[in-house]
Amino acid sequence: MNVRPSLLDSVAIGASFACMLHCLAMPILLAALPTIAHILNIPESFHLVMLSIAVPTSALALTKGYRTHRSVIPVILGLTGIMLLSTGALWQNRLMSEMLLTVLGSITLAITHVSNWQLIQRSHHH
Repeated sequence: MNVRPSLLDSVAIGASFACMLHCLAMPILLAALPTIAHILNIPESFHLVMLSIAVPTSALALTKGYRTHRSVIPVILGLTGIMLLSTGALWQNRLMSEMLLTVLGSITLAITHVSNWQLIQRSHHH
C-alpha cells in the first residue's frame, strides 16, 4: 500500500522550501537591489506572513502524524524548526543572522515533514 503525504505535510514541505529559496535568493536580490528596487517590493511583513502560515500548518501536520505514529522525534524537530524560523522572522535588523536562522529553520521543518510522512506511511503498513 503506497500512502501519499498528507495535504498538510505537503503544504508544509512546500512552504519550507519556498521560505528557504526566498532566503537564499535574498543576497542576490539585495546585490541587484539598486537596479530592481522599483520592480521588487517585498515588505518586512512578508516574513511574519510566511511564519503565520508555517506555524499552524506544521502544528496540524505534526499533531496528526504523532497521533498516527506516536513518535516524538518529528515533534521535537518541528518545534526546533519553528523556533529557528520565528527567531529569524523577528530578528529583522541583522540580515545574515536572520537569513541563517530562517534557512536552518526551513531545512529543519522540511526534513521534519518528510520524516513525519515516512513514519505515517510505515505505521499504515504495520
